[in-house]
Amino acid sequence: MANTDARDLLIEIGTEELPPKALSTLAEAFEQGIRAGLEKAGLASGAIHRFATPRRLATLIERLPVRQPDRQLERRGPAFSAAFGPDGKPTRAAEGFARSCGVTVADLQRQETDKGAWLIHLSVEPGAATTDLIPGIVLAALAGLPIPKRMRWGDRDDEFVRPVHWAVLLFGDDVIPATILGAEAGRETRGHRFHHPQPIRLNSPADYARQLASEGRVIADFAERRDAVRAQAEAVATQLNGAAVIKPELLDEVTALVEWPVALAGNFEQRFLNVPAEALISTMQDNQRYFPVVDARGRLLPHFITIANLESRDPAQVRAGNERVIRPRFSDAEFFWNQDRKQPLAARMSDLKHVVFQQRLGTLADKSARVAALARFIAGHSHGNPDGAERAARLAKCDLLTQMVQEFPELQGIMGRYYALHDQEAPEVAQALEEQYLPRFAGDRLPQTATGRALALAERLDTLTGIFAIGQAPSGAKDPFALRRAALGVLRILIEGQLDLDLLTLLERAAAGFDPALRAGHAVETLFEFVMERLRGYYLDQGVRPDAFEAVLDCRPTRPLDFDRRVRAVGAFRELPEAASLAAANKRIRNILKKVETVLPFEVRPDLLVEDAEQALAGRLVERSSEAIPLMEAGLYGDALTRLASLREPVDAFFDQVLVMAEDAALRDNRLALLNELGSLFLRVADFSRLQD
Repeated sequence: MANTDARDLLIEIGTEELPPKALSTLAEAFEQGIRAGLEKAGLASGAIHRFATPRRLATLIERLPVRQPDRQLERRGPAFSAAFGPDGKPTRAAEGFARSCGVTVADLQRQETDKGAWLIHLSVEPGAATTDLIPGIVLAALAGLPIPKRMRWGDRDDEFVRPVHWAVLLFGDDVIPATILGAEAGRETRGHRFHHPQPIRLNSPADYARQLASEGRVIADFAERRDAVRAQAEAVATQLNGAAVIKPELLDEVTALVEWPVALAGNFEQRFLNVPAEALISTMQDNQRYFPVVDARGRLLPHFITIANLESRDPAQVRAGNERVIRPRFSDAEFFWNQDRKQPLAARMSDLKHVVFQQRLGTLADKSARVAALARFIAGHSHGNPDGAERAARLAKCDLLTQMVQEFPELQGIMGRYYALHDQEAPEVAQALEEQYLPRFAGDRLPQTATGRALALAERLDTLTGIFAIGQAPSGAKDPFALRRAALGVLRILIEGQLDLDLLTLLERAAAGFDPALRAGHAVETLFEFVMERLRGYYLDQGVRPDAFEAVLDCRPTRPLDFDRRVRAVGAFRELPEAASLAAANKRIRNILKKVETVLPFEVRPDLLVEDAEQALAGRLVERSSEAIPLMEAGLYGDALTRLASLREPVDAFFDQVLVMAEDAALRDNRLALLNELGSLFLRVADFSRLQD
């Protein structure tokens, strides 16, 4: 019988400062490892809580049983017929089985199954003590953490992401004896490195977070600490008559750097606001882990917010120190800004020929020329400005040669826009220089200008085609040129940007821009299939059913926007009550036509429609075709399918009442032609035979 006695268990691993960007991942993985270990051991507990600070990973398990439940074991022996002789006495097989179980034959039992009767031995294995299991579970969880590079310290063989200095295994009021990565487990934790460096004797597992906060000046719960950082930053920003700019990833990183957050405001000289705000914000966020402050209109204010890891007795000195650190970075940005503007972006075009894009694909000057021609083509076929698109493409990579972008690479494109505006380039050309990199990641915003869309497409298509042409397509997890992201960007711009362009044509046009010796055209078909695979993932992420995607893919539309309209129409169609029957009819038509070896007539002959059901279907098909085909040609697939739904009744009647494979060859071929016409009509949208129930 399972032991119902249960206690709380606290597991804490105390370390030197853990990598801030990995802290949340490590904490989550540690908790999952503990959960998996408990589940494998058959230890069902109450709620499990995780804690993470720069110096600790911890897990609190509520109401953990003190023992595993007992296990009923069943061991099967020989068949009953082989266990006893005709005289009813045990055979050697039965006696040998009993001895192996440590009992007599009389202690064995008979089990009836559908395959006969068997001799079995039933026993109970007592559950192990939880205290005996926990050390192994903890070590397994630690070994399973996603740590790319482990380190050793001292003369020990133990390896972990950082040296371990203490460990806590507190089960109720008892310490579980164990050595965890060189540290003897106890009931003492450590408080804040500066506010309370002395050990803290824990009263109970449930008291852990409260004691750390009240005695140790440590907020152990990551989410609680993150909320405190956000609230303090927002409060300080309000005092400055502004709002804090809080990126979620920076908030997490700052939270992972502090155990007792204290927000402080800093200031910088007003003159630095003449530098593009993005450069200042990048410095504050990426280099100093500061939160910028903006006014109600989103304009940068000459303030920042830093999160200290202690309550200083002299906050003014802490503030001055942070201001002193940021000033040289801002001065550099100011210098670069002033120096870069001494020559226009266009003056750097000639220098692009000295920068290699890829050894076999030429320089950035070569790439700019190819992209310019392709962007001009795209703009001309999407109601854009061909001259503007070509100009933007020529300037697109020039900002990579500026001092500002060389110092702050994350500002590529952004600084191009600023410098282009300073050079009095057309506003849409300037905006395109920034938009060429959009979308930068999944869910990112798309280019908003026609010129930006043309440039962003041309840039990605050139890279995709060139890299595929030299045989460096992504393999497995390796994708050094981020081609998967580039392909998805192309699809999003075409679909979400409502550009009804033919992808295959664009790829062929891109391939034509390369040196003929490269034979880039040979890579187009493979590249097209690669992009279609990205399209599959795009729809699966949106909840589109795989069979709907396959149904459209079988018709091989080459315009992604058209593909999207079809997929959406198929999704809406399958919700109609007529959908299942018509999908089944399409499957039946496909199967019938597969077996036909003769060439079918191009048209249905009305004089050979002798059955009422086939006459009704032919008549309705003519009516609905005349309505649906113009809608399909206009891309209104949903409206077209709604009209075709009314074919369900005559289609069902046809299959119920008409023998398709009639003995009369003329009748048979005419009926096959009718079915072919029906199936072909649906194939103008998708292969509905691919839809699953």
